[in-house]
Amino acid sequence: MKLRDAIRTMKFKEKNKSHHELYTTWGEQLNPDHVLEEYPRPQLRRDNYTILNGYWDYCITKDSSMPEEYQGRILVPFSPESILSGVNKQLMPGEFLWYERRIKIDTLPYNKRCILHFGAVDQFCEVYFNNKKLKEHLGGYLPFSVDLTNEIITGENILILKVSDKSDTSYHSRGKQKLDRGGMFYTAQSGIWQTVWMEWVPNIYIESVKITPLVLQSAVEVNILINSNSSDIHREDNNSSGDTYESVTSGNVENIEFQIDVYAKGTLIKSETSEYPNVVIPMSNFEYWSPENPFLYDMVIEVGDDRVETYFAMRVVEIQMDSDGIPRIYLNHKHYFQNGILDQGYWPDGLYTAPSDEALIFDIQKAKELGFNMIRKHIKIEPLRWYYHCDRLGVLVWQDMVNGGEKYNELIVGYLPTLFPSSAKMLKDKHYRLFGRKNAEGRKEWAKECEETVEHLYNCPSIVVWVPFNEAWGQFDAKKIYARLKEMDKTRLIDHASGWFDQKCGDFKSIHNYFHKLKIKSGKRPIVLSEFGGFACYIKEHSYSWQIYGYRIYLNEEDLDKDYQKIFAEDITELKKNGLCAAVYTQLSDVEDEVNGLFTYDRKICKVKPLPNKIRS
Repeated sequence: MKLRDAIRTMKFKEKNKSHHELYTTWGEQLNPDHVLEEYPRPQLRRDNYTILNGYWDYCITKDSSMPEEYQGRILVPFSPESILSGVNKQLMPGEFLWYERRIKIDTLPYNKRCILHFGAVDQFCEVYFNNKKLKEHLGGYLPFSVDLTNEIITGENILILKVSDKSDTSYHSRGKQKLDRGGMFYTAQSGIWQTVWMEWVPNIYIESVKITPLVLQSAVEVNILINSNSSDIHREDNNSSGDTYESVTSGNVENIEFQIDVYAKGTLIKSETSEYPNVVIPMSNFEYWSPENPFLYDMVIEVGDDRVETYFAMRVVEIQMDSDGIPRIYLNHKHYFQNGILDQGYWPDGLYTAPSDEALIFDIQKAKELGFNMIRKHIKIEPLRWYYHCDRLGVLVWQDMVNGGEKYNELIVGYLPTLFPSSAKMLKDKHYRLFGRKNAEGRKEWAKECEETVEHLYNCPSIVVWVPFNEAWGQFDAKKIYARLKEMDKTRLIDHASGWFDQKCGDFKSIHNYFHKLKIKSGKRPIVLSEFGGFACYIKEHSYSWQIYGYRIYLNEEDLDKDYQKIFAEDITELKKNGLCAAVYTQLSDVEDEVNGLFTYDRKICKVKPLPNKIRS
């Protein structure tokens, strides 16, 4: 082990001694035999699937060779650093995390493919199935799949994963993870942290669906992608000597008929048949989706023997001038103030992974009950079920891209613009070294993941804003990134540089303000206060550590709530008159040292009262 790695390990162990083991109610009630069993992809549902969460064998090695034995069991999909995993160990750079799961198959369905899905594995992994390496994947936040068809056999199959994670020692995307955690940075996690599942699909099947609401045309556009693998399925006959193979021809993918049915509250309202994968369906007299009326249309798509269920919504978000000539954000052609809350998506017992589906729902519902109609998902990509709950419960989402890059110049990109906001106007993000972006491969990798994030979350109607960069953490070429995102997605707005280092583009002028009097000046672009507040209140029995991090410290909940209510009733209300279009309060829950949440880290205590209706919008 290198000296720096040894020091990091000692620091991690020392910090482990000084923090409390907090559990959420859902973590306390967790049944290891029934972990996150809901179908993980509501935007593309099938009914022939097997959830592979639960206990797997694991070990951590310093050798990249496949281990001969394992150290114990890990509860998937919780990372080894989390309490709920049963491991509670930090994977360090240079180490390898191994998983093994044995899968028993009774029969192999005729003319079907077996697809293995991973919701997310942090950070680099290799997938082996029956001792054959089938896949490599880099990136800790996006899903990937492996076709097991030609390797799977009746009887026992062996699935092995090899994982490594450089965390914050490289330029890879990492969010707020840090090996030497503290302050606004949190415990680094690794390995499998979203649901693993497999499903049987027809030989010709739907890989993805892209749904675009065309509100101005009173229509919805549907683009269907069919798998391009036209090779034969070769399966070893497990009852023979091994010399016999079954060959199933994939068939001609041309001239396939697509059947699309649209339902409103269970009633069939549209039925379209087409030979083309791109279909525009008229939607006369449609109902708008909004936080006040989260109306979803259900859709069933059939192609050959494949059938998937999905949903969509009709909504439009745009920039318009109000009657006073002030640029505002409009939702469904009406001025709509977005009252938002920052959400890190961390859990004390599961880290990146919520202990249950109910836990995801709790955060969203409580945000609405407290008076927020928008959640800014902060530099993390959630499981698709989180977005589904936002879609059906009715809350707008600003989705951050996950930041990466090498070590940042904290003085230039952190302290100076925080204390002296005008200093950010003098620096362009083409200075890659200052922004931790001198590595060209790292910039290319991030741009690719940025595009993949848009593709992955495109069908979530609750998402109305993409946020590529936050506070210059790994920012680069924001103008080019803005143009690319606009090209990919014309249905959403873009906050190109949240906080500072505005490159004079983007759909907003985006301001972070924790230390100065809240003020704005209306201009050509709408003004958004994309971070403010951060009022901190430490509650001993429900806090993670003895450290207190926040932007204004309160000794009790009563004083906190008084100033919290005041800043909305007075400051935000006045700024709205001057042109403020959205505000994002920091934050929904405490996270480790940060005690500036409206809820404690374990979600057991809410520190404030709901905002009065008159100041919510």
